[in-house]
Amino acid sequence: MTITWDEFTKVEMRVGRITRAESFPKAKKPAYKLWIDLGPFGTKRSSAQLTRRYRADELVGRLVVAVTNFPPKRVVDFQSEVLTTGVVVEEGDVVLLRPDVDVPLGSRIL
Repeated sequence: MTITWDEFTKVEMRVGRITRAESFPKAKKPAYKLWIDLGPFGTKRSSAQLTRRYRADELVGRLVVAVTNFPPKRVVDFQSEVLTTGVVVEEGDVVLLRPDVDVPLGSRIL
């Protein structure tokens, strides 16, 4: 399926920094609870299935790309406010998408 440039620009993706990461044992699939600082857009929460490749303590301080204009989604007892993006390399194994240099938090991805 092809989309137009106008359709693509409706997806708001921004750079954030993970400030906190905790295991999420109540989730159906192994996941972490993440808190992501998006600079002027505040800190948002995300449930992310990253446990196969990353430890929670390794995630803190990493830059990530997050979709910020999806509606919040309740995951068990946790409100996930943004979608942390990654590449699925095989079932249950996700590699985070991130800029390769520091950029201002909240920067828009185009």
